[in-house]
Amino acid sequence: MTDLRHRYLAAARTGLGLLQDGAVADHWAEPSALEGFTVGGLAAHLAQQITSVTAALDTDHAGKDVIGLHDHYGRAAWVGADIDNDYNTAIRDGGERAAATGHAGVAADARTALARLETELPGLDPAHVTGNPRWPYAMRLDDFLATRVLELVVHADDLAYSTGVDTPGFDQGAFATATGILAHLAAARHGQPALIRALARAERAPKAISGL
Repeated sequence: MTDLRHRYLAAARTGLGLLQDGAVADHWAEPSALEGFTVGGLAAHLAQQITSVTAALDTDHAGKDVIGLHDHYGRAAWVGADIDNDYNTAIRDGGERAAATGHAGVAADARTALARLETELPGLDPAHVTGNPRWPYAMRLDDFLATRVLELVVHADDLAYSTGVDTPGFDQGAFATATGILAHLAAARHGQPALIRALARAERAPKAISGL
C-alpha cells in the first residue's frame, strides 16, 4: 500500500475520533467557528471526507478527463472565494442536511465507510481513476486521497476549536501532505517570497499568507 493510502487512513481515523467526541454531540445545534455552519453541519462535512471516498469508489468515472492534484485546486471554485460563493453555499447546505440525522447517525455512517476503506484501499492501484462524483473530471486515487487528507486536517481544527477541545495531532505523514498542499496554494496566491518570509523571516513576513 502506498504511503498516501496509509496517510489517508491515518487521517480518517483521527478525524473519526474527533467526530465521536462527546463535546461534538453536546454542541451539535450551536454555531461553529465557520460562518454559516452549525457544529453539526461542520461535523457532517468532516465525516464526508470519509464517506465521499466510498462514494467515489462506487462511481464510474469513464470518459472524464484525469487531472493532477494541483490542477484540481486550480479549477476549484471555492479556493479564495467569498463564503457566499455558490460552491461554498452548496457545501454548507450539504453539511447541514447531512447533520439532520444527528450525531449518532453521522458518526455511524463515517465508521461504516472507514471500515470498508480499511479493507478496500490497500488492494487498489494508486493510479486507479476516481474522484468526487460531482466533479466534471477525475483523478488518480492517490491524488484524490491527498485532497481528502487536507480537508480532514483543516476541518478537524475547525471542529475542535468550535467545541472547545484540543485539536487532534495527526500522523506526521498525513500532516506533511496537508501542509505541503497548503504551502503550494499559499505560494501560488501570494508568491514564493511571501511564503518563505512567513515561515522563516518574521520581521518581514506579510500579514496574510492563507493558501485557502
